[in-house]
Amino acid sequence: MQTRPLGRTGLQVSRICLGTMTFGEQNTESEAHAQLDRAHEFGINFLDTAELYPIPPKAETQGATERYIGSWLKTRCLRDQLVIATKVVGRSDSTWFRADGSKPRLDLQNIREALEGSLKRLGVEAIDLYQVHWPDRPTSGFGSVPTRWKSPEEDPSEVAIEETLDALGELVKEGKVRHLGLSNESAWGTMRYLAHAERTGAPRVASIQNAYNLLNRVFEPALAEVALREDVGLLAYSPLGQGYLTGKYAGGARPAGSRKALFDRLQRYEKPGTAEAVDAYVALAERFGLKPATFANAFVLAQPFVTATIIGATTMEQLEECLAAEHVTWTDEMQAAVDAVHQRVGNPAP
Repeated sequence: MQTRPLGRTGLQVSRICLGTMTFGEQNTESEAHAQLDRAHEFGINFLDTAELYPIPPKAETQGATERYIGSWLKTRCLRDQLVIATKVVGRSDSTWFRADGSKPRLDLQNIREALEGSLKRLGVEAIDLYQVHWPDRPTSGFGSVPTRWKSPEEDPSEVAIEETLDALGELVKEGKVRHLGLSNESAWGTMRYLAHAERTGAPRVASIQNAYNLLNRVFEPALAEVALREDVGLLAYSPLGQGYLTGKYAGGARPAGSRKALFDRLQRYEKPGTAEAVDAYVALAERFGLKPATFANAFVLAQPFVTATIIGATTMEQLEECLAAEHVTWTDEMQAAVDAVHQRVGNPAP
């Protein structure tokens, strides 16, 4: 397994990261452990989770994903071989995350409570990469990087980025967090974090976890340059477009056990123009003799601003198709073919 530097932290992480948001909802504890075992055997040393998980978020399951990882760590004794990433939720109307039933915000009190919960569930003394799951401020849309701007309503009570970073810095000083990352953040937000760190000596963010895939390349126009020049690499989530890029939903199909069939919450990838784009990319995968899931992940891995692709699966067969991207040699011909389709269909699912 090839590794890449995680920002300027000195850590080397596998360029495939195991995403775990199905653990506790679509995957049982034993299934989760089987995936973790296979990932470790394959050479993956990078795990991503969140206090929010599993998905879809619910009060009765919240935290189950971290607990499943924690029970695996306890029996496998592999902690020193792994880089574990988790996340604190941004501002939310959901009241089940905090003990007093308040709505989460990105201030010191909320972040500290979130971190302590994650440490306990994971059974670890420190988090290697602690990420802000989404901003506290109102944004144009989830993911903070739209193709068309829609001005959000102002909120005078938003927690400033500088306050959030100072709060996270306190936890780094205490040794409970080693490094920091962002998620669903914009170029403006990323640079605000970096500027505050440079100005004050606060910890520097090492990564940004945004959606990035063949259907959604909005990271490229502004954030790619930030990632490369500032060493804040992309941890690409949803490399398969929530499963659409496998082709399994073609023609309106709803495979049993799929997220579409179970939860019907894939609207991000059901916008006009998306079906045409999916068909085109699946056809490209077939043209190059690869499974669509393998092809889609290989595309992500080939981009120079990417630190890791975050794969997720509910079956071992799906997991193997994603892992196979490690062995793909991405060619100029493949990139040109992808770019030609992108020129025609753009980013239908930002």
